[in-house]
Amino acid sequence: MKTNQSPRSLIKIGILGLGTVGSAVAQAIAKRPELGLKVKKGCDLRKVKAPFPVTRSAMEVINDPEIQIIVETMGGVNPAKQFVLAALKAGKHVVTSNKELIARHMDEIMAAAKRHGVSVLFEGAVGGGIPVLNTIRDNLAGNRIDEVYGIVNGTTNYILSKMTEEGAEFATALKAAQKLGYAEANPKSDIAGYDAAYKAVILAATAFGAKVRLADVYREGIEKIAAEDIAYANDIGYVIKLLAIAKRAAGKVEVRVHPALVAKSHPLSNIHANFNAIYIKGEPVGELMLYGQGAGGGPTASAVIGDVKALANAEYGMRNAELRKYQFKKIEEIESRYYIRLQASDRHGVLAGIAKAFADKKVSIAAVNQKETRGSTATIVILVHKVAEQNLVAALRAVKKLSVVKKVSNVIRIL
Repeated sequence: MKTNQSPRSLIKIGILGLGTVGSAVAQAIAKRPELGLKVKKGCDLRKVKAPFPVTRSAMEVINDPEIQIIVETMGGVNPAKQFVLAALKAGKHVVTSNKELIARHMDEIMAAAKRHGVSVLFEGAVGGGIPVLNTIRDNLAGNRIDEVYGIVNGTTNYILSKMTEEGAEFATALKAAQKLGYAEANPKSDIAGYDAAYKAVILAATAFGAKVRLADVYREGIEKIAAEDIAYANDIGYVIKLLAIAKRAAGKVEVRVHPALVAKSHPLSNIHANFNAIYIKGEPVGELMLYGQGAGGGPTASAVIGDVKALANAEYGMRNAELRKYQFKKIEEIESRYYIRLQASDRHGVLAGIAKAFADKKVSIAAVNQKETRGSTATIVILVHKVAEQNLVAALRAVKKLSVVKKVSNVIRIL
């Protein structure tokens, strides 16, 4: 499909899904005639007021011969996947903000786009208005990127920020996020790390050209983070953030999502509320961080329109990713430092027994702090040096068997 245009011609687009993002895209285009774009038709199952025809039939939009670019902002996999593939088959470029669709079916969708001589762009799927994917793909094209990590979910960052700044418990902070509309009534996708995992897949694919399945992503949410973990982390100079991490080294790739203690000296520690920030390490650029609104109609619409303009540009070439297979590191192989909070009997010899259990499994303790004591039970916080996760798991298994240890309450990695 050609999008060459005379100076006065308009690129006509169709929007599938006129919810928060789709409506914001349409409104932004209407306000900016200088963009050279026009929404010819939209599709939504609800009754939507718009200055263009709105149909309940996605295929009516896809098959309109005047529409050159399809914007998919429906969300979810079905029926979005069916419509995206149909649009590609019809010779239409596709722009989507659908992170789950791209994360689950990127390879199939890219192959279909290549087969039909068109492109799929999805800047809005990661980081809202932050141009992270285009920055990696275009501006950093001369670099070898081996590490991308950061805060990619605004809901969890808001919850953890509220816990940090107000000392709120998790349940209280979650309710506040729901009241403000940052969290859904069913917040599982966010708080259990699924949303961040989708974005981690896309980041790894963009940065490394890696073919990543969701099964390759280690995922852990923030449900177990307690106010006391936040407080203890603060005492030792850290804040807790949910991170998406993608790394490449020695021919292997690791992709994971989990909470982590981030040193207060690190730029990511200062990302508050529902903002996102993504840290990139490359050669020769070094280190840089992109920061901004990570979700919402306006920021995501900005990313979508940027992709539409790229496709409308007469100089635009096909840019579909060529993904390749990598060997993935299992979480057991990955080395990290760790924070461990446990409850143990407050009596002589307890720390010596715990230290021996760790030493027997080749886990080196960096620091031990005994916190509050309630009755005969003490809270103990242990920091360990970098160690393979399989060694730590073995050590914790031994610790749990000690009669003096009542509970291992939490284990959090340290960035």
